Amino acid sequence: MTNPLLQDWTTPFGLPPFDQIDDEDFAPALDVALARHMDEIHAIADSVDAPTFANTIEALEGAGKELDKVLSPFFALAGADSTPRRRELQREFTPKLSAHSSAIYANRALFDRICQLWDVRETLSLSSEESRVLMLTHRGFVRAGAALQGDEADRMKAIKARIADLGTSFMQNLLADEAGWSMTLAEDDLEGLPDFVRATARAAGEEQGADGPVITLSRSLIVPFLQFSPRRELREKAWQAWVSRGANGGETDNREIAAEVLALREERAKLLGYDSFAAYKLETEMAGSPDRVRDLLMAVWEPARARAEADAQVLSDMMHADGTNGDLAPWDWRYYSEKRRRVEHELDEAALKPYLQLDRMIEAAFDCANRLFALEFRALDVPLYHPDCRAWEVTRDGKHMAVFIGDYFARASKRSGAWCSAMRMQAKRPETRSPIVINVCNFAKSDPALLSYDDARTLFHEFGHALHQILSDVEFGSVAGTSVARDFVELPSQLYEHWLEVPEVLERFATHVETGEPMPRDMLDKVLGAATYDMGFQTVEYVASAMVDLDFHDGAAPADPMQAQAETLERLGLPHAIAMRHATPHFAHVFAGDGYSSGYYSYMWSEVMDADAFAAFEEAGGAFDADTAQRLEKHILSAGGSAEAEDLYKAFRGRMPGVEALLKGRGLAA
Repeated sequence: MTNPLLQDWTTPFGLPPFDQIDDEDFAPALDVALARHMDEIHAIADSVDAPTFANTIEALEGAGKELDKVLSPFFALAGADSTPRRRELQREFTPKLSAHSSAIYANRALFDRICQLWDVRETLSLSSEESRVLMLTHRGFVRAGAALQGDEADRMKAIKARIADLGTSFMQNLLADEAGWSMTLAEDDLEGLPDFVRATARAAGEEQGADGPVITLSRSLIVPFLQFSPRRELREKAWQAWVSRGANGGETDNREIAAEVLALREERAKLLGYDSFAAYKLETEMAGSPDRVRDLLMAVWEPARARAEADAQVLSDMMHADGTNGDLAPWDWRYYSEKRRRVEHELDEAALKPYLQLDRMIEAAFDCANRLFALEFRALDVPLYHPDCRAWEVTRDGKHMAVFIGDYFARASKRSGAWCSAMRMQAKRPETRSPIVINVCNFAKSDPALLSYDDARTLFHEFGHALHQILSDVEFGSVAGTSVARDFVELPSQLYEHWLEVPEVLERFATHVETGEPMPRDMLDKVLGAATYDMGFQTVEYVASAMVDLDFHDGAAPADPMQAQAETLERLGLPHAIAMRHATPHFAHVFAGDGYSSGYYSYMWSEVMDADAFAAFEEAGGAFDADTAQRLEKHILSAGGSAEAEDLYKAFRGRMPGVEALLKGRGLAA
């Protein structure tokens, strides 16, 4: 066949040949790849040979290579460079992929072979990783409903297909709302905006063909606008558009989708014998149960709310002093908080930003990886899926380790947020392969590109995920890299953020865009001194979202999620001037897929560990202590999911930490 997706790729490092792939190649290639994968599954399931680890589990690990080759470039495009045709293909592929997955898990002969191995596992002389992969495979089939029969099996198949379809619709609705709104600014509306915000707004206007500068719903543009615009009526208009994504009525409204997803998840869990979806989902996570998650969130909520309420009073006084009466509103918080920061910390975001060039922050992330893990990065000139993308070969001691791709700029075709994904996972069996890793961000595009401190932290965060993939050193792809418990996966990413706060890193790489001079020491001290500034606000908006997510799934599914959301926020006592970080209609973490459903808490669970893990470096004498870095790589970054997350952390640190490290790190400890 001439379809490039089904050919042997002769591209450097086996990268997808994006310059040869056309959107119309995906559908026929998918049909062929699905059929070939199913042939591989039947060959394993129907083998006349007695089941062994090699002919069953390892064979499953090696199956589906062609399917991966089709889907990895497609989903990279669908998330980061969506078009009407690609959205149409995604809607077409979703039911096919769901049916394909259901057929594999419903293959009774295959499940019987896995069960036979599971029943005699103690006699198989397996390595620890082989034992782990066998356990995960068996558990995955059971949790997918492989043991169900008859009507229950048919219903499980239908539920999973419908949830998959709804998740695709949720994400596409959100993307449509984000791409479909903008606010054109007149010259008078630019009052008070720093040059970098004006430049970004003008660039966005040019991209859209507007008559002037525009504010879009890209976080890298709307947040600075809310921080700096003195025009309260425009801040309100922008904020209302931002928080109403997915709740504007019509075809892109996500509220009914959310209700149906929650009901289906509850039914799915009960078919498998669980009291709730949260009980089902958390069984395999570090937390283990909804009660442990709730205990963590509430331990943080009370001090965070107290801090936020005290801050709200200060900001209200500032607003009233400006002559604005009434209550502090959510569209006021960032504006007055920025003014307060300039006064109390003498730190001006507009003055800081010229020192945070995107290219220099990429260099900083790479340099830290070199000092910690001896990784080296060489720029590649290879075809990628968008002109904004850049690629590097990652090596160590001259040995190829991975390909890293960075896609940093916001555009209308890209979904919001930031993420890390792997086009190819590391593995040694049944064949050796190195990872291809992508970081996707949504930074405002300018020349040269300048970041906020929050943007720079995001860059380090996502690169921490990338290191988890790049340094992976396991036998099987199913436990490689970030294939770990959801409440453990954020540890490497949140831990890596700490290196942005190391003074010597900023001293070297935070250089002025025009003069090349390093950030002045007094500004550096102010940046680091303000690290926990506004942490009451940040913690409250996050925990509110995490608690709503948990409440949605811990018990009966609510018929009206918006009412249930309101009841949770009322019970918590959410301050009036703070909103959830992600309200239900645009809570893509929870409703665009099952990944973070009943698991949005995981960022905070991982933060309990990341504060403690960085303390291990400080206790050893510095952020670049070689022995501590070696332990981090051995027990966490290279180990993937080859052992239980808690065992991996204890191997690195010797113990599990308490919540005190988190509260101290956020400046919320008494």
